[in-house]
Amino acid sequence: MATTRRPGMPVDSLAARAGFEVEWEDAHRRKQRVPDSTLAVLLERMGLPCASATQVRQSTAALEAELSGRKLPPLMTVECGRGIALPAAAIKSGSHYRIELESGSLIDGRFTAPKGEAALLSPIDEPGYHTLVLNDHRMTLAVAPPRCYTVADAWHAMHGDDASPPPLWGIAAQIYGLRRIGDGGIGDYTALATLAIESAKRGAHALAISPTHAMFSALPKSFSPYSPSSRLWLNVTHIDPAAVFGAQAAQAALDAAGAADAWTQLEPLPLIDWKTAIPLKLKMLRVLFERFCANERAQDLPRALEFHGFCERGGRALEDHARFEALHAFQLQHGGEGYWRKWAERLQDPRSPEVEAFANEHRHEVEFHLFLQWLAAKGLSHAQHAARDAGMAVGLIADLAVGCDSAGSHAWSYRDDMLQGVSVGAPPDLFNQAGQAWGLTTFSPRAMRNQGFSAFIDMLRTAFAYAGGIRIDHILGLRRLWLVPEGEPAKNGAYLRYPLEDMLRLIALESWRHRAIVIGEDLGTVPPGLRERLTEHGLAGIRVLWFERTKDGSGFKPPAEWDRHAVATTTTHDLPTVTGWWRGEDIVWRNRVGQTAPRADGRDPVALAQAERADDRAALWQAFQQAGIAPHDVAAPPPDDAPVDEALAFVAVTPSPLVTYPLEDLLGLPDQPNLPGSIDEHPNWRRRVTQPVEALFADETFCDRLLAIERARTDPTSASSLSDTP
Repeated sequence: MATTRRPGMPVDSLAARAGFEVEWEDAHRRKQRVPDSTLAVLLERMGLPCASATQVRQSTAALEAELSGRKLPPLMTVECGRGIALPAAAIKSGSHYRIELESGSLIDGRFTAPKGEAALLSPIDEPGYHTLVLNDHRMTLAVAPPRCYTVADAWHAMHGDDASPPPLWGIAAQIYGLRRIGDGGIGDYTALATLAIESAKRGAHALAISPTHAMFSALPKSFSPYSPSSRLWLNVTHIDPAAVFGAQAAQAALDAAGAADAWTQLEPLPLIDWKTAIPLKLKMLRVLFERFCANERAQDLPRALEFHGFCERGGRALEDHARFEALHAFQLQHGGEGYWRKWAERLQDPRSPEVEAFANEHRHEVEFHLFLQWLAAKGLSHAQHAARDAGMAVGLIADLAVGCDSAGSHAWSYRDDMLQGVSVGAPPDLFNQAGQAWGLTTFSPRAMRNQGFSAFIDMLRTAFAYAGGIRIDHILGLRRLWLVPEGEPAKNGAYLRYPLEDMLRLIALESWRHRAIVIGEDLGTVPPGLRERLTEHGLAGIRVLWFERTKDGSGFKPPAEWDRHAVATTTTHDLPTVTGWWRGEDIVWRNRVGQTAPRADGRDPVALAQAERADDRAALWQAFQQAGIAPHDVAAPPPDDAPVDEALAFVAVTPSPLVTYPLEDLLGLPDQPNLPGSIDEHPNWRRRVTQPVEALFADETFCDRLLAIERARTDPTSASSLSDTP
């Protein structure tokens, strides 16, 4: 793909106009230029071919027609109380207009702008999706609050406006890793509800969870929660079959499926056996479905009516997902391809007569997948209600993945909205010198504008539906995403800019409509000014212990200097736990899976990394001492004696409005859930907590640790007592 760039080549200007950054700055602050060949491929994948001068002219004309302002877009975003400027080229002076507010009120007016100047509408103070009627044209005005719903708003909603919100804390957990007696080897929504209730009793106000996006039922080997089939629907492997139909019915279904012995054998495993556990659970759920159809749907009993209502509300999008699941399984069972773009052309279009015929012929199978989504929604909804009923101000914080698998349901159902033939990733940086290509796709910014952001709004509403907040993975992607042509190394990519302001306004609008907070994972190479923009819009960033360093990088920031507008945490699912970091387990693992590059000087890179870690341990211990959390006359503990409680206490006394503690750190575990850049070499997304959730809260040490955290958050002067936890 590498070619010599010819200055002035028209593909440059076309790429820049389409939103690509022809030049970008790497992690070493060096200017890089994207090869023309890379730009040409990426433009073609955006529907702007440029293989010849004629194609460049045609693509340029098409793009200019979209961006010129001669035609009003389907949707415009604006802020409450601020003037609304419409493209002058699309408005005739003297034209009458009407604004139909969601509340039913009407605003009539007439444009009087001088020729060539922007046509102005008076500010609208009512947030919502309103309709502007201009002659025969109708467009949506998405009027957003100036900021998102915040942690303080959540506290005031529960305790009144006069109540000053204290510093809150919560737990972060991987749903799949939770353990419950009778769970069949996979963590489920019932275990999640129990964790929410019990942690709320100890003072937690939030429970951040791993993504619950829909996976591939017919492909149990695809289990990474950050590579979902769809971000619109739920992961059915977390269903507790007994939650709706009762333990007796679930056991009977297990027996009828001939799965009781295998089910029992899966439960005590330290790692999830996804390839065995998923088909087994689906087999059991299919028995429940058949009995539900025979006994309840046949008589229109209350649960059957509830199921019907769920399907009605899910509409076309839910039906599409269920059809994809059935069609995908059918293809694999009959020797076909798993990737829908390799199916017969007539099956690649969800609106084709052939797909409709398949759905009719296999209606019972399609309805099985509708049934699974109903049970998953009931399970996750119950967990959120349980969290709030137990006293949490926020409750569940759902995780919104940065993209979805291009071979999945979301890309098939919304194929005109998604980028095709590219992978979202990251350029080479200080942590990954080869760059990253995650094998994911996401929305095309061009399609977003042309289709009124409908697919983006659908996704936001799904993310907020069963939660008190969302964490947006790699929120840097709201400004720009690194795109890599499929089949190319990750370094052969380019940044594509996204309509940041529009997306932030839509997030704020949906945040308030759902009364849910928004957290953005703003780690990595952060574009200048982005964090400030997120803060202005009420989106909380994330600050991680390992990255909160002094300016010269030699030490760690004292707690008082941490960002008071961000969520604080000890670590994330992609980073080492406190115990693992202190031991240097992450260094050992990276070397084991081949991520350690040899040094030109011949020195052992692992030994050097461990020596650097020893210096970091000393620096972190010194920070603990200076914060009054660790005794001044005691040396840093050895690698095999991690100061977990000191780390928890250190983060507890930061000014963050919310601190989230990974369950792995609350338990002092050495292993992180995921090692980026590895697949089968490291047991990613498979580790299970050693004890059932109920047993955790019967453990005195665990409960004492939570009690100490609660005290430290409400009274920072008591933080030193956390390090005394037995």
